[in-house]
Amino acid sequence: MQEKQTGDMQPEHKRRKRYSGTHPKHFAEKYKEHDPEKYGDTIAKVISKGSTPAGMHISIMVNEILDFLQIRPGQTGLDGTLGYGGHTRKMLEELKGSGHVYSLDIDPIEIVKTEKRLRDAGFGEDIFTPIRQNFANIDLVSAQYGPFDFCMADLGVSSMQIDNPERGFSYKLDGPLDLRLDPEKGIPAWQRLSQMNRDEIIGMFVENSDEPYADKIASEILKRKKKGNMVKTTTDLREAVETALAFLPNDPEKKDILKKTCQRVFQAIRIDVNSEFEVLDAFLTKLPGILKSGGRVAILTFHSGEDRLVKKAFAQYYKEGIFSEISTDVIRPSAEECKSNPRARSTKMRWAVKK
Repeated sequence: MQEKQTGDMQPEHKRRKRYSGTHPKHFAEKYKEHDPEKYGDTIAKVISKGSTPAGMHISIMVNEILDFLQIRPGQTGLDGTLGYGGHTRKMLEELKGSGHVYSLDIDPIEIVKTEKRLRDAGFGEDIFTPIRQNFANIDLVSAQYGPFDFCMADLGVSSMQIDNPERGFSYKLDGPLDLRLDPEKGIPAWQRLSQMNRDEIIGMFVENSDEPYADKIASEILKRKKKGNMVKTTTDLREAVETALAFLPNDPEKKDILKKTCQRVFQAIRIDVNSEFEVLDAFLTKLPGILKSGGRVAILTFHSGEDRLVKKAFAQYYKEGIFSEISTDVIRPSAEECKSNPRARSTKMRWAVKK
């Protein structure tokens, strides 16, 4: 039998991991979630129903951002929040092969996937550079690559992070209560909760998400801790919320109240674990220094606390003559976009131009 030449050898085909039943139950077995773009028909079907395909992220207000940024070939831009890469990709397309976009992300898992996705789409090192860096440190990035003609930041959590139960971002999926955007730094949410007293937990819920049942939920969390049943998983936390709100009458509205309360509680803890307000404040403080004269910036926020910080900073820079123009009102996604992508509903966009 003639031996194959080494150079002719084809890469070994790896079979997909088998699972029991007709559908994969565990996240590690859900092959479509790990590489959704290979399944175009599935993606189209899910999006047509107004949902986000698992494992991918639909960028929000892309047209509004591009209309404002007015990107031209040859310019240099910064995407402070790379995520799935949707906004970065559209900005790269506007450059038409000339210029550069630098994109930041602290998530060690997703930044690798997104770089490959954009490289496969034809964006080489000459035009696109991903940087694993917190956008609080844009001054360090600018010192090496800036200043920039345009900049944007999308402050929402990426759908890929929400869909992975191991990350602990969703009350709907059972997993460890982690909630860290960078799982290699800091402490997970369950550990953070175990260190807090009642007043600190209440303050976190109120300040980060205006939670009306903060005191009752904090009491239930600490009651469980006292009995040796510390809240360690997403299911533990969801059940603590449900128990704390057991006093509510069993009417059609209760289900919706529980849903919104869980969303607020998870949001509040995520903000605390990742120091999101402090990070945003640092970003806004350094923002004027990384923009060229005439440089444009657009920021997407998803709750009132973030929007207040952006509004206040932009107004102050305008008053000081640092920004020549700012948005006087928030820009909202269209009704059509909200219908096709419900996760866009709470989005607010503000923009500014440096003098």
